[in-house]
Amino acid sequence: MALPVPVPTPLTRPYWDGCAHGELRLQHCADCAAPFFPPQARCPRCRGADLEWLPVSGRATLYSYMIQHRPFPGFEERGPYAVAVVALEEGPRMMTNIVDIPNTPEDLVLDMALQVRFEQRSDIHLPVFAPAGSTS
Repeated sequence: MALPVPVPTPLTRPYWDGCAHGELRLQHCADCAAPFFPPQARCPRCRGADLEWLPVSGRATLYSYMIQHRPFPGFEERGPYAVAVVALEEGPRMMTNIVDIPNTPEDLVLDMALQVRFEQRSDIHLPVFAPAGSTS
């Protein structure tokens, strides 16, 4: 079974295009300057509709996680794996996976520095996060 992949929509296409080019992009509101994730038609802070997509650093810290030991369809060969929430340097949080580190409570330290990587699945590049400084 192939790993599941998201299906881009007109709203999310700029995000996925950025990922395909190795660039993490967030929407920013031109009215209040707030960056946000996930993509939305209006700013969640001021409800402004003048939005733009800008590249961000890709740096984050580990905010929360859970270690999945039971296989999910398509992930039978990937356990255990971490489903995490990371806090991006620019402020928004996003759900992702942690890679390039053993997925154990001893290794997954809250507030650890992370850097985005992109994992190709079919024609989509998914952002995943690895410890800052890892080279895998």
